[in-house]
Amino acid sequence: MRKTIHQAKVSNFVLRSGKMKFNGENLGELGAIVAMRVGHPLYRYNKGKKKHKKQLKFHKDVSRSRWLFGGNRTGKTECGAVEAVTRAVGSQTEGWVVSLSYTVGRDVAQSKILKYLPKRFIKEIVMKSGNKENPEYGVIDFIIVRNKLGTTSKIGFKSCDQGREKFQGVSLDWVWFDEEPPEDIYQECLLRTLDRGGSVWGTMTPLKGRSWLYDKIYLGNRHSIHQMSWDDNPYLGKREKRKMEMNLSKEALDQRKYGRFALHSGLVFPEFGDENLREPFAIPKSWERILSIDPGYRNPTGAVWVAKDDGENFWVFHDYCESEKEIGPLAKDIKDINARYKMPNQVFMDTASLQETLGSPEPVATKFMKHGLIVDTNVNKSLLDGIDKLKAMFKDCLGNRRLFIFRNCQSLIKELKSYSWGDDNKPIKRGDHCIDALRYAIMTPTRRIRTRESNEFEKDIKRRLRGGIYD
Repeated sequence: MRKTIHQAKVSNFVLRSGKMKFNGENLGELGAIVAMRVGHPLYRYNKGKKKHKKQLKFHKDVSRSRWLFGGNRTGKTECGAVEAVTRAVGSQTEGWVVSLSYTVGRDVAQSKILKYLPKRFIKEIVMKSGNKENPEYGVIDFIIVRNKLGTTSKIGFKSCDQGREKFQGVSLDWVWFDEEPPEDIYQECLLRTLDRGGSVWGTMTPLKGRSWLYDKIYLGNRHSIHQMSWDDNPYLGKREKRKMEMNLSKEALDQRKYGRFALHSGLVFPEFGDENLREPFAIPKSWERILSIDPGYRNPTGAVWVAKDDGENFWVFHDYCESEKEIGPLAKDIKDINARYKMPNQVFMDTASLQETLGSPEPVATKFMKHGLIVDTNVNKSLLDGIDKLKAMFKDCLGNRRLFIFRNCQSLIKELKSYSWGDDNKPIKRGDHCIDALRYAIMTPTRRIRTRESNEFEKDIKRRLRGGIYD
């Protein structure tokens, strides 16, 4: 009869005298392979003078439902990856690594699995996209792993944005959730482990506040809860921790440093105050300037003009908010404002502008391009991350302020003073168009555009329009 993962307790492993053991059981040739490669991350994991005690405690826990809530850079993802790898090589198992999206999964969980899984253990890699010869640059579907029994295990990679239906129909020994999944995805994965008596574990920073996971997992009595903070990670220095603290608001510090569940209520930006307001002045020519737009029609189009000084401070020096206005007049207004401030006609814009909206089959971004605006839709739209960054820039946990707004930007100021949390731990979607534009501007890396380069961009747009490329 096949042993379940819970019975095998394969994660409780040690390396002794050049032989790899799980609960004292010798892994023979497999252990020798690892021993010959003493520099491999799997061998070095918690084996030096510095030991991450919270990681070791997590691995020794044999509960079928384990959840590790920790801040950023606490070592929680390392825990999840090592747990998955040791289960795959220690017994004949099949499990899933579940991420919020394939892109996030590739950059985080998949990367950690490849880091801790020695290549000699890999029998086959099947890709969703990319080349299996360089799997770290593509998206992996699953990995076939050689295990200590002389058979194979399987590590599959799933994405929450696939939808619940894609998580049906198989039996699993384990599931690792890297960051908080939607509740329906969690329930479906839980069902996959029932007939094998399998287990689930999660590693996450609770950025969504007191969501379903807080009520059903964190406060539940059937789950083993582990907590990690920056102070638990022996590899984080005091200077590095202080640097990270300076970029966080007090509320965000609770989540990002300690992995605590924040209770989102009231105003989203209580840090914003009169100290962030400034009388208008002439923006120095040397400062980088950014234009960002959140387009709409029935909902207003919000835009902000932002300057970045040499001290890494940001200054919102103009805003714009208009509803029920066609693209042509909108583009003219924006270009006129650009001319006033001698800015190139380049703009960051919501990726939704690529969709067929505003009652037309033609994307909004294309319409703006036809009217001479160079649209860059490659923006960072992460809502909660963006809010955290804005909060910290208005006022961080040390009282420092790095984001200032000219008093003439009345639309943006009005939005900031009324922007509130809803019941689902997300802001109420009302009166946030200039705020969204500001979020794109602050979150998206920029590059300085020289006047000559800008002119070349505009010439290229005109050539494309003449050639009918945007028709």
